[in-house]
Amino acid sequence: MESITLATRGSDLALTQTRMVASALQEAHPALVVDELVIKTSGDLRQDLKLSEFAQGENPVVDKGIFTKELEHALLEHRAHAAVHSLKDVPTLLEESFTIAAVLPRAPVADVALFKPGGPSSLSDLPPDAKVGTSSVRRQRFLHALHPHLDVVDVRGNVPTRIRKLLDLNFDAILLAGAGLARLYGEGCLETGRLDFDGRVIPLETLDPEVFLPAASQGAVAIEILSENEEAKSLCHGINHPPTFRQIMAERAFLDALSAGCDTPVGALSKIDADGRLHLKVAVFENNDSTTPLRAEGSCVEGGETELGQRLFHDLSA
Repeated sequence: MESITLATRGSDLALTQTRMVASALQEAHPALVVDELVIKTSGDLRQDLKLSEFAQGENPVVDKGIFTKELEHALLEHRAHAAVHSLKDVPTLLEESFTIAAVLPRAPVADVALFKPGGPSSLSDLPPDAKVGTSSVRRQRFLHALHPHLDVVDVRGNVPTRIRKLLDLNFDAILLAGAGLARLYGEGCLETGRLDFDGRVIPLETLDPEVFLPAASQGAVAIEILSENEEAKSLCHGINHPPTFRQIMAERAFLDALSAGCDTPVGALSKIDADGRLHLKVAVFENNDSTTPLRAEGSCVEGGETELGQRLFHDLSA
């Protein structure tokens, strides 16, 4: 292939991640021409719906794939050769036509709380009924479990939009993925605990991922292709990051066994130690009334990632 077209959503973060993929491809294949195809997904178009509402109603919008289906259509119609996703948005069970050909090195996986300037700069210091915004069911449940005094409300939009809502609307804090902030504004904001945004300094707190478990695959950028496209597969394999691929295999295997959708409050955290052994922790809120998640953990050698994810599901189910 002399050129490759990458399908992407149009948000600042999606475009940043797509250009990271383009840069990696061109570094690995200097003569390759890389183009972008920007597409709006159903998740982008229906900002009026909470993420958990996409699977509800008489004619539900596709639950698993609200940020990916339209990009997959572009692959099937040969308008693009590959699609770039935040992997946490990608359904765990792909149709046979598609495969994840590569992932980039993972960004920091922890969630981050951003606070209105001039107020408290820790979730623990927020007063009773302080408003904390997030669209993630997982984050909502962890907030209720760890900080029951807070008023958790829904907020949607891309990263800059949600930050502006924090500044301009009646929010005391919002929760975001640290990976998105790091990619858009640099990892320095996570290291210093402050984000410079539109001339204002926003305090932030990185939440302990061992306690406030991140979403499975959070911080991972995935390149999806048609399974039959061997040329695109060969190009993408040249930029794959094997340690990240091992992590996401284990995390996604657990999600697959759980049959988790976007409204399932589940967290997963994996690490690879110096000996190459992968350690995985998972947490799931069993029902709407549970205030403490079920937890399980285990480890495996290379090659056992899928079995590990499945085993932890059975441990929780036992």
